Amino acid sequence: MPVMNSPDPAIRQASNSSPARRIAVAVILSGLLFTVLWIMMFSMVTSLLIGAGCCVVIVAASSASDVVEMLLDAVSTVIFGIVAVISAIFGAIFSIFDF
Repeated sequence: MPVMNSPDPAIRQASNSSPARRIAVAVILSGLLFTVLWIMMFSMVTSLLIGAGCCVVIVAASSASDVVEMLLDAVSTVIFGIVAVISAIFGAIFSIFDF
């Protein structure tokens, strides 16, 4: 009686997740938080401290929890997609005027 062997595991594709990408998104999000707090009339130092604390918490949570890492990867995909669209628009505008 022939015995079936289990199939070879599928090759897992490399993840887009990297520490540099998570840190970049955390810095972007904390920069947005800093800007919002500063516009809301907090002092610059208070806003910087809160923004830096937020950045540290996001990076620490993403390295400790898979769920937070997954959410941060989803947010990073959206943020970097928006940045890519904005740069494509500026590139198209500059190419029209031969800059």
